[in-house]
Amino acid sequence: MFLGFCCIPRFGYRFSRVIFTESKEKARERWIESLDSLFLISRFHFTVFELRAFSSDSRAFRQGNYCIGGYAIDFALIRIKSDFIAIMTQNFCSKEDTIFCGVFDGHGPYGHKVAKKVRDSFPLKLNAQWDLHHKNRDGVSDHSSANGSYKSEGNGFRLVDEKTYPTYHELDETDITLTLKESYLKACKLMDKELKMHPDIDCFCSGTTAVTLVKQGLDLVIGNIGDSRAILGTRDHDDSLIAVQLTVDLKPNLPREEERIRLRRGRVFSLHNEPEVARVWLPNSDFPGLAMARAFGDFCLKDFGLISVPDISYHHLTEKDEFVVLATDGIWDVLSNEEVVDIVASAPRSTAARALVESAVQAWRTKYPFCKVDDCAAVCLFFDPDTDFKSNDTKGKLVSEASVDQSEDLS
Repeated sequence: MFLGFCCIPRFGYRFSRVIFTESKEKARERWIESLDSLFLISRFHFTVFELRAFSSDSRAFRQGNYCIGGYAIDFALIRIKSDFIAIMTQNFCSKEDTIFCGVFDGHGPYGHKVAKKVRDSFPLKLNAQWDLHHKNRDGVSDHSSANGSYKSEGNGFRLVDEKTYPTYHELDETDITLTLKESYLKACKLMDKELKMHPDIDCFCSGTTAVTLVKQGLDLVIGNIGDSRAILGTRDHDDSLIAVQLTVDLKPNLPREEERIRLRRGRVFSLHNEPEVARVWLPNSDFPGLAMARAFGDFCLKDFGLISVPDISYHHLTEKDEFVVLATDGIWDVLSNEEVVDIVASAPRSTAARALVESAVQAWRTKYPFCKVDDCAAVCLFFDPDTDFKSNDTKGKLVSEASVDQSEDLS
């Protein structure tokens, strides 16, 4: 199955690191003439591409990520630099049955640079740490057959029994997925250290969230930093499709997050014009007002309670599980988990992320007609019962990714 899209004159699209365009203009990167082979690579279908708008006035060049095809947009609302990135890598860590997915939502003046840097560097660091832990922990036993999910709180794991969700039960730390948790923790620490020392990216008041997933066989390990979210579309005992939230939105008003921030002399409060949004502030200045409790970068707040330690959750796949959605807060602010599951399930798999982003944009314009539309990005990973639950192979996976950046009015 291939994607169709509307051909808009004088616009170019970037797919992964390859660009093609319908215009006669040239680019420094390689241009592709044909679309037929673009969206089908190793039996994975993609919907990710970066939309570039070229004005007749070269000084008015504007760029933004609108990673869905076949959709006309209001270019007056496109931001100059997109702050979110979606990524999918198969054969992660040189393992044929392993997939890495992630969504990174930047913020601040250089959030787009931070998000891209984390997109490019974090998978490599996680890969290296996982390889190292595998070599050091060859004797770890595998208890990953237990159904359910766990979440990290502090340095431990929690198992979520789906029948009693969200009741937590302790998970044996000899589980083989402990190696991935340790790898996540070290990779995130190294990533933040690299950002702090980076000579070309100012991360003092800029940063990014990150919700990432590693699937190996039937095991899902999700690492979350910030307020993006991962949910699972699965069937209950009545065979009804339901949503199970796999991550916690790490907002500053969560009791454990607020306590940590206040202990480090940071302040947490909301502005009068948006009382529902808790923000993190410096001890003696009403700045910067970050709306999340964890992030890469944002070093102005790292001494005052903001951390880049991921919250780790685990899920063992069963035949009732159909897909996972990773998405930025712009989607969850206007759509419930159940609405997201219904939208994704009712759309063709290869365009599910597109349908989700379109629905979120429409919901923003309906619910908040006088507000800017927040960044919306999503990755949908579908599971194939003919491969996932028989041969544990990833070749039947279908990954759908989409995003739109409409949070800043440039008119």
